[in-house]
Amino acid sequence: MIVGAGFAGYHCARTLSRLAKGAAEIVLLNPLDYFLYVPLLPEVAAGILEPRRVSVSLTGTLPDVRLVLGQAHNVDLDARRVAYTDPEDREGTLSYDRLVLTVGSVNKLLPVPGVAEHAHGFRGMPEALYLRDHMTRQIELAGATDDEDERAARSTFVVVGAGYTGTEVAAHGVLYTRALARQNARLRDGPRPRWLLLDVADRLLPGLDERLSRTADRVLRARGVDVRTGTSVKEATADGVLLDDGGFIASRSLIWCVGVRPDPLVASLGLPSDKGRLCVDEYLNVPGRPEVFACGDAAAVPDLTRPGEVTPMTAQHAQRQGRVAARNVAASCGKGTPRAYEHHDLGFMVDLGGIQAAANPLHLPISGPVAGAVTRGYHLMAMPGNRVRVAADWLLDSVLPRQGVGLGMVAPWSVPLDTESPEVARLPRGTTGTA
Repeated sequence: MIVGAGFAGYHCARTLSRLAKGAAEIVLLNPLDYFLYVPLLPEVAAGILEPRRVSVSLTGTLPDVRLVLGQAHNVDLDARRVAYTDPEDREGTLSYDRLVLTVGSVNKLLPVPGVAEHAHGFRGMPEALYLRDHMTRQIELAGATDDEDERAARSTFVVVGAGYTGTEVAAHGVLYTRALARQNARLRDGPRPRWLLLDVADRLLPGLDERLSRTADRVLRARGVDVRTGTSVKEATADGVLLDDGGFIASRSLIWCVGVRPDPLVASLGLPSDKGRLCVDEYLNVPGRPEVFACGDAAAVPDLTRPGEVTPMTAQHAQRQGRVAARNVAASCGKGTPRAYEHHDLGFMVDLGGIQAAANPLHLPISGPVAGAVTRGYHLMAMPGNRVRVAADWLLDSVLPRQGVGLGMVAPWSVPLDTESPEVARLPRGTTGTA
């Protein structure tokens, strides 16, 4: 049984089904019926890609895997059973012979006053859809008001966290809101929408190569993004954001991209962990539990290329760990031999919107249109489905004006920042479901 269908879980299920060839029952427990290609979520929020383009059907691409819709909330390691809640709030349990935990991560919430009430994260599809509607609505309301202060506040967007996600959200967001403003008769000749990108680090993309950081910084500043490093939020209110330097930014939009933390299910297991991530050995096996494996963001996997460290929380590692976990599960059942996880990163790519990107494939730094083409080519290769549809949307976006309409699909209260399930939207009756 595999719990979670993110990058690690999906590729584990896919590899294991190919190895088993029908000789074993493979069960995948996940709240949703699709694998979400998270790296392209900023393009969904910016109206470039439709939501289904980055949502790959689990049953359609994993025909030999039994999908069970549900959110795991308890694991009885001794009885080898997983308890879960399905989308209709019904309780269920599943038994297993081998368990692979790939529950991923959720938004990291810092103890900053007002943030939980007034900020929104960017981890799942509901949050991306909410942000697209929110940006569209704020620009329309800015054009409708005669109050200059209100117009400025509604046209100001604050992104906290200049890592991979925050940088891409700001890069795509500034292009999207400016396109909307150009279409609005009352905003066309006024000040352009204002975007701020804040981080306590001394540069953008602090975890990546400095050359990528410099490229992203140059592109964002050229677009007018107010990049403020060494800056954090002291308090968030309904009217704006108070910074730690004493400044106040009037805004109705606070986008929280400060990082992630392992899914809370990990802490409930009572097993050794490292900064919230489940400790495993180089074979992705939980010590003392030969039937339990873990990988992806939920696991502290030893990095054999950097002794003494664990692998970072990236899709690149999660995808490859999922495949290795599948082979080691098969080996534990007598098919093949176990292998240790070892991977030298192949570089990173940051989509900066338009034709711009910052990339270092095989650690060769490139930027501009070439990097943009390489980045999109990489995403098409990495996606397990929907490649033609994604490419078609990119082509249409390059020749047609952006469609800026708010569909009202996700309400603010449906995507609270402190949720333990960012992949699903909260419903009025207190349950959860897809957006």
